[in-house]
Amino acid sequence: MKKYVLSILLLCSVLLVGCGKETKESVVKDLSKAIEKTDGYYLEGEMEIINNEDVYTYNVEVSYKKDDQYRVSLTNKANNHEQIILKNNDGVYVITHQSTQL
Repeated sequence: MKKYVLSILLLCSVLLVGCGKETKESVVKDLSKAIEKTDGYYLEGEMEIINNEDVYTYNVEVSYKKDDQYRVSLTNKANNHEQIILKNNDGVYVITHQSTQL
């Protein structure tokens, strides 16, 4: 009798542990729903570009607004040179600040 009760408890515990786990598909589906409800977002990060033996590091700031409007700012950490990519209802623009050093 003890073996019977023990095996039922073991089976129930295995079944309960397996319940409620998220699958990859369900996580992607939930994330897609959350993104559709979002009006916009802001993020900051660091990007590293490796070109042969040279390494360039940039600070990246991205602002996104619904209807595919965005602003991306790339700032070179070595020389503080900034470039902005802007997309709004009028079009897409790439803005590079003029250096004041001669």
